[in-house]
Amino acid sequence: MIATPPLVLVFGANDPSGGAGLTADILTLASLGCHPLPVVTALTVQDTAGVQEFQPVEPDWLHDQARYILEDMQIDAIKVGMVGSVENLAVIAEIAADYPDIPLVFDPVLGPQHNDELSAEELLNAMRELLMPHALLITPNSIEARRLASDDPDELEELALDAAASRLLDCGCEYVLITGTHEHTPKVTNTLFSRAGRTRSDAWERLPGSYHGAGCTLASAIAGALASGAELGTAVRDAQEYTWQTLSRAFRPGMGQFIPDRLFWARPGADEEGTKGEMPIA
Repeated sequence: MIATPPLVLVFGANDPSGGAGLTADILTLASLGCHPLPVVTALTVQDTAGVQEFQPVEPDWLHDQARYILEDMQIDAIKVGMVGSVENLAVIAEIAADYPDIPLVFDPVLGPQHNDELSAEELLNAMRELLMPHALLITPNSIEARRLASDDPDELEELALDAAASRLLDCGCEYVLITGTHEHTPKVTNTLFSRAGRTRSDAWERLPGSYHGAGCTLASAIAGALASGAELGTAVRDAQEYTWQTLSRAFRPGMGQFIPDRLFWARPGADEEGTKGEMPIA
């Protein structure tokens, strides 16, 4: 009998451009030898330039999509991206609580999941209180990390990333990987934190351009590596390398951002293209 590849349950929104969301997750996981199990949290109308409309799925639909798969298959990892609504997040958190032995990677997408400031605050609080306690790892960029760590607008720009990571760890997750694309530094530094402090730090040369779905790619690559049996530090390192490869070969199919090429290795002449080096993570 042929062995089953690692199985990764993925919660995310559909992005018709294929740059981010479930398409990014599926391509990344398949590229790394995993079998993705996509659960749709929301539908979007968007292109490479931005999101135009957004519609969460009903929580009951989300619940049934995931529960039927979990009762049928032995899942090796879970990746959570855009949740769509507070109600959907609560469903995902309940599922995570029922499967505590499955490593969960949470990429906390903060927009455009809300239409007003009140619902935005409700979603942030739900992330902190309901889902993050069940996460092995969360992967915010520096803007998201500060926003999750503080409700004080006057504090956001000045909040040190070490302090932000400490507050996020206090919410219950085991590790925080903060990516540094949005920091004003010569190189992009991605730092992994645990309760013991900084666990690893990787600096990458900044690539030109703006990329759609780099964060989805990184988080899914980490989930795929964990599903394949890697320990966390190795998974974080290998996922960064893979993400850099996708960004170094990114293409621009429309009028907006570049899209990472998650199947770069399958292109003709892939061995000759690109230069092994350092990558930014969005």
